[in-house]
Amino acid sequence: MARIAGVDLPKNKRGEIGLTYIYGIGPATAKYILDKAGIDVNKKVHTWNDDELNAIRNIITNEFKVEGQLRSEVQMSIKRLLDIACYRGLRHRKGLPVRGQRTKTNSRTRKGKRKTVAGKKKATKK
Repeated sequence: MARIAGVDLPKNKRGEIGLTYIYGIGPATAKYILDKAGIDVNKKVHTWNDDELNAIRNIITNEFKVEGQLRSEVQMSIKRLLDIACYRGLRHRKGLPVRGQRTKTNSRTRKGKRKTVAGKKKATKK
């Protein structure tokens, strides 16, 4: 089993797809890493030998922030926005969409499950 940056890569996936299981590495970055290491993108993860694994590890550690280091950097950026109380920081604090999306409908991911508010009672005629 290939273990890179503290993540077990799936054995039966192509190398290009397998690398995307690491936080901070997407398809384009995975292709770049494999090209630089001189490994075919279609080669399965379980067929990589130790030299290829070491080449991939070296490229990732030298050129990219991944996993814990990247997660902490993202959290620090959000914390900075909260501390300076800018518009984006306030949106993070309230749990609302940060990038200008509508909130009358949609945005359920950020707002969470619906909390139903009772409607007004109709006045009865006498």
